[in-house]
Amino acid sequence: MPRFAANLSMLFTEVPFLERFAKARAAGFSGVEYLFPYEWPAEAIAAELKANELTQVLFNLPPGDLQAGERGIACFPDRVEEFRAGVDQGIAYAKVLGCKQLNCLAGLKPEALSEDEAWSTLVANVQYAAERFSEAGLTLCLEAINSRVDMPGFMLDTSGKVMALIEEVDADNVRLQYDIYHMQIMEGDVVRSMECLLPWIAHVQFADNPGRHEPGTGEINFSNVFPALDKMGYEGWASAEYKPSGVTEQTLGWLRRIA
Repeated sequence: MPRFAANLSMLFTEVPFLERFAKARAAGFSGVEYLFPYEWPAEAIAAELKANELTQVLFNLPPGDLQAGERGIACFPDRVEEFRAGVDQGIAYAKVLGCKQLNCLAGLKPEALSEDEAWSTLVANVQYAAERFSEAGLTLCLEAINSRVDMPGFMLDTSGKVMALIEEVDADNVRLQYDIYHMQIMEGDVVRSMECLLPWIAHVQFADNPGRHEPGTGEINFSNVFPALDKMGYEGWASAEYKPSGVTEQTLGWLRRIA
């Protein structure tokens, strides 16, 4: 089975953030991710990783103003300097946390911004981030997020759009972050899709659909999906990025069945 990681922005939220690392280890996870670490000192997070023998597998570059509804600023032509500062901040955290890959959120395209300008800005920003990441020995991930349910207007809402961006950027360290939940909504046929995209997939995330809850609560047959990842030769992490339908520990039956 894949190596499973827990997304600590969504799981174990019954306790404060820095207490979730121990919860993840006790539940059987060997890796963790979360959306954004920047609210906490990198050294404090690193201490929890070390104390609980956990691998930091992923986090996102700064997203802009979350409270204002922003979900990434990589497509904003008037925020390039802020984006570049965020790249520096992400690299600094990655070095302390021993994290080898970070995700870049493309952002929600403002209505007044043309598709062409948003795309050219996104390409230039990803090229810049890829160069800086290459210097630091890091992989830059790009994620497609569904625009039907969760993020209407998100610039990259299909794996095809991500692959078009990867092709245009043309950097060896830019890869696809494949989220099974989002792509089930937008595309379906997720096993065949992952088989075709496997050479570019650096990271996998999952939740069931509909509801974005734990495996077994929706339409996705994870008893087939997880073995399929093994069969196709996927060697990366698979992160549980779901909204627990109850207390987190009570939603981990899928993990116990696999273990």
